[in-house]
Amino acid sequence: MTITVNGEKTSHEVEDRTLLVHHLRDVVGLTATNVGCDTSTCGACTVLVNGESVKSCTVLAAQVDGDEVQTLEGLAGENGELGPMQSAFREHHALQCGFCTPGMVMAATSLLRENPHPTEEEVRAALKGNLCRCTGYHNIVQAIMSAAESAEGAR
Repeated sequence: MTITVNGEKTSHEVEDRTLLVHHLRDVVGLTATNVGCDTSTCGACTVLVNGESVKSCTVLAAQVDGDEVQTLEGLAGENGELGPMQSAFREHHALQCGFCTPGMVMAATSLLRENPHPTEEEVRAALKGNLCRCTGYHNIVQAIMSAAESAEGAR
């Protein structure tokens, strides 16, 4: 199987039953993608496949053969500086324990790529597949709204 992960092409033999989340963590070595529920309920494993938000615990690694996968690590700049969405989460204190944060950031990134000017209601609707057990989502929503405004101001 050959996939491009965060802009880097990788080729590995994979067992038929290997989930993408396990391939990313155990083979590729990118551990920001978390294994939460293994049932697509929590969203902690959210990554982008060909730009689309995907829960990687429900996708077989072999299914993304030839595709482009982006993980949280792929949002950082060349020198490791935080990307715009990551910075917004930090600035707005949009995390507590941090377990859900990678999936939230990836879902939010996907949302803004599809809808650069979401309303608060659209942000909340987009996050319905990503659970956070520590926050009330307020700061997460504010971070996403701030990132959307920053992106607009940079155009």
